[in-house]
Amino acid sequence: MSQATDVLGSARAPYIRVVGAVSAAHFVSHYYQLVLAPLLPFVRDEYHVTYTQIGMVLATFNVVTAALQTPAGFLVDRLGARALLVAGLAIGATAFVIAGMVDSFAIMVVMFAIAGIGNTVYHPADYAMLSHHISSKQIGQAFSVHTFAGMMGSAVAPASLLVMESMWGWRGAFVGAGILGFAVAAVLLSVRDQPVVTPRIITAQAKSPESPVGWRLLLSAPILLNLLFFVLLALISGGLYNYSVAALVALHGTPLTIANAALSANLLLSAIGVLFGGFLVGRTVRHGAIATIGLTAMAIAIALVGWIDLGSFALIAAMAIGGFFSGIIMPSRDMIVRQITPPGSFGKVFGFVTTGFNIGGIASALIFGAIMDHGSPRLVFLAIAAISLISIATVVTRPARRP
Repeated sequence: MSQATDVLGSARAPYIRVVGAVSAAHFVSHYYQLVLAPLLPFVRDEYHVTYTQIGMVLATFNVVTAALQTPAGFLVDRLGARALLVAGLAIGATAFVIAGMVDSFAIMVVMFAIAGIGNTVYHPADYAMLSHHISSKQIGQAFSVHTFAGMMGSAVAPASLLVMESMWGWRGAFVGAGILGFAVAAVLLSVRDQPVVTPRIITAQAKSPESPVGWRLLLSAPILLNLLFFVLLALISGGLYNYSVAALVALHGTPLTIANAALSANLLLSAIGVLFGGFLVGRTVRHGAIATIGLTAMAIAIALVGWIDLGSFALIAAMAIGGFFSGIIMPSRDMIVRQITPPGSFGKVFGFVTTGFNIGGIASALIFGAIMDHGSPRLVFLAIAAISLISIATVVTRPARRP
């Protein structure tokens, strides 16, 4: 029994298989979120639609995900993470293949809605599968690799999709994206489903009368604070990634190439920071302290960008430093959620709190778009810095879950 329960936690090869397969799924989830963006001009020209109509496609995908991700988390806890993750990959892949092969814009809208259904399982299933299969000593590093893989999916998607478009057209690129999903689903099917904590123990702990369950758990103070934390982090990233370049040009007269280089440095160092953050969380349980330090340092770096015309080199350096500390936060962010989640509830809790990404993403477009429309580019950076500092309250005031 001891060997059966420890094999994936102590043996290196099973650890690599599980983390590799789940991280590959996370890579696909981020890849799928960007399928349309680089191909948008080709789709728009062929279907003769407006940007508003194209926006409907993206909005449908995100609204479906936001609405159904928490119910998907309940299903993950009931039916198992691997089965739902394979199903999500297959649903998304099928939707993109059909969208590429069927000559109908209406069908494309429907297929993106279906892809949104597939997208609902990634966060709850990924975190649940890692939490069930990876030992406590290795889980922080596993979370960091998982997050890093998602970031790489976003980084690789535009260039690879355009390469496929140049060879097979935009429809071929959609089909190629679908094949990627089917391939990763096949890899997941080969992963042996043997959790570190046995189902009997998980069920007993999950049903303990001392721990809230279901929606009572999700609406408890610790979980709601984490939901707010994810919303605020999405506000920060949405404002920085989508509006920093335009704000730098308007505020300091920064050349467009330098502004884009600064954003690229932020994104690159963020990915490196994620891996470093994974190293840190494996050596401390003070995840709130790591998040506090990271948020403070990021706030200072971004505030400097807004207050002072730093010049090209210092601007890129400040944005890179801000990105590095934003990356450090991410593994601690995931560990904070895991610490307060009862065994057997990882799917629903992670599904619920990561809905904050969708809420914050929608809000950031409205907030920072309005700031730029009112001619206040400096406020973009100051607002990001302020939100970073406000976020600290969600990690230092969170109630602890009863053991």
